[in-house]
Amino acid sequence: MESASAFFLPAESGRRFCVYYPGARDGTGPGVVYVHPFCEEMNKARRMAALQARRLSAMGYGVLQIDLYGCGDSSGEFADASWETWKRDVLAALAWLEHRVHGPLGLWGLRLGATLAADVAHGPGHRVEQLLLWQPVGNGEQYLTQFLRLRLAAEMLAEGSAQAGVRGLREKLSQGVTLEIAGYELHPGLAAAIDALVLADLVPAARHVHCLEVTAQTEPKISPALQRTLDAWRLKGLEVHTAAVTGEPFWSTIEIAECDPLMAATERSLRR
Repeated sequence: MESASAFFLPAESGRRFCVYYPGARDGTGPGVVYVHPFCEEMNKARRMAALQARRLSAMGYGVLQIDLYGCGDSSGEFADASWETWKRDVLAALAWLEHRVHGPLGLWGLRLGATLAADVAHGPGHRVEQLLLWQPVGNGEQYLTQFLRLRLAAEMLAEGSAQAGVRGLREKLSQGVTLEIAGYELHPGLAAAIDALVLADLVPAARHVHCLEVTAQTEPKISPALQRTLDAWRLKGLEVHTAAVTGEPFWSTIEIAECDPLMAATERSLRR
């Protein structure tokens, strides 16, 4: 297996930092673009993403990891990021990868990155044959509410009380005010796009969908809400493989964590 290489990919309004893990030496293997999660979850998950990328590379996959606009080491400020810009970043990554591998292309995303991957695959005319979703966000409104609560928690710790509730923060966003939350400047446009996301509506134009969740349960099962979404996708003709594993939510733990059962389950699912 060849070693990974880092580079900057020319893109809209600057460059995107990428890491490429080559797959099959003759280029005939499949390729997959990794779409990272939102804000600090991206940093918490970097180790798991790198570990899985290496393992997929050993299986013959060419894996491209990209830092989206305003994230990580890429150009731009997070405050200027938009959902549509991020979608175009993923498409640019797919176009780059298409020239490096000759096998089928796929998208692999974690949390909100998984929902972004589904949104890209939902669009017409994109050659995405395989979708790998780790812990996808099913409801953008609920996810945004959870993110806004981080601001309230920080205010409680600093001042003993929160200046406004979630409703008040949402009103500020609706008035065009950018909010600082957990060290990130959230633009009202990006917040509105996340708020409107419903995974069930993003039926991907992909031949195969692999969806995996991590749970604290000793007998892990896919959550009921996600199961309903995937069942609806199956009714629309998609081939959907699911798996649930017991482990820690490595994207949100205080210390950097790993989840080997998730990686093993991912590889089993892809080998199908």
